[in-house]
Amino acid sequence: MKTTDSGFLAGLPSFSEDGSVHAVVEAPKGCLLKLKYDVKLGTFTVSRALPLGLSYPFDWGFIPSTRGSDGDPVDALVLHAGSTYPGVVLACRLIGVVEMDEDDEQGQRQRNDRLIVKPRWPDQLGEFQQASELPARLREEVEQFFLSTTFFSAKNAKVLGWKGPQEASAMVKAGHQAYLDSVRQGKP
Repeated sequence: MKTTDSGFLAGLPSFSEDGSVHAVVEAPKGCLLKLKYDVKLGTFTVSRALPLGLSYPFDWGFIPSTRGSDGDPVDALVLHAGSTYPGVVLACRLIGVVEMDEDDEQGQRQRNDRLIVKPRWPDQLGEFQQASELPARLREEVEQFFLSTTFFSAKNAKVLGWKGPQEASAMVKAGHQAYLDSVRQGKP
């Protein structure tokens, strides 16, 4: 079985030449299932159903060629009025980070922050440069969505706060370095 991604996302850079971050959509806005890109299979699979009554409020995905503290690519919520499809790559601006932690499989607290990004094109949601410019109600609903998606798991997720674009950029760069280190060590 393959252990590295030789599929269509293999080698996709985290950043584009103009400095935009690439966001790969896993679960589009309105999706009732958590879809996940499976590196071994080179395609998208269903990870699980969201709890009753929940759907993704925006496109959900990840930043390619990154690795978060949980071992998965760095997560990203793409704020825009539209909805795309699994596998679509969007050029985005980093606007912030929702800092979170949760219990891992051994019951230890582990960070699992989520990037908040905005596509480069003008959108009906408005032009936000950083997370602090988002309406308070929208920030609260995004937090509640993240907490609700894990409610029936043993993760005991907690929101720690929000940070801006500089912290988001540092997170992507650290995630990219972690990815490069794992590739050097032969760990997909």
